[in-house]
Amino acid sequence: MKTLLRCSAWLLASLMVFPATAGLTVIADLGGVSMAPYFESLAVPEGNSPPSLAAPSLSGPVTPESMLPVRSRVLTPGAVNAHNVDLPGMAPLFLIGDDELSHRWLAARLSVLQQLGATGLVVNVDSVAAWRALQARAPGLTLSPVSGDDLARRLGLAHYPVLITAERIEQ
Repeated sequence: MKTLLRCSAWLLASLMVFPATAGLTVIADLGGVSMAPYFESLAVPEGNSPPSLAAPSLSGPVTPESMLPVRSRVLTPGAVNAHNVDLPGMAPLFLIGDDELSHRWLAARLSVLQQLGATGLVVNVDSVAAWRALQARAPGLTLSPVSGDDLARRLGLAHYPVLITAERIEQ
């Protein structure tokens, strides 16, 4: 029993003499902005249940097709003025829709988009057939059907098709 008490006393004394000073270690700081606003929108007020993010049909896994149709209220096809931006760490991203301007732009920029390894966000598409036709027009590229409204507001965009990189927004 005395041994146990001595060990306990020694442990307690060592904790007081050598307080824990370990803090966070910053591995990389790429600048940018806090992610807090992105997570605040996910917070659920007390007493409320979270909104359902699931596709209307819960009979199977969520697939791109199950997310259709996709419509962005803020974005429409049109001309985009190229300008420089400072988005450190931003992977190349492009926005397109199922419209003639996007089809022509995608065909003209396909090799550049492939070389960049850009990811495509399809911000306006109504049907599975149109979705699959866009996928066929973009071999080797990843496309995802998503509303582009939030991104458009944050980047000050009104039109697509557009290529967004860490340094530039251009059509």
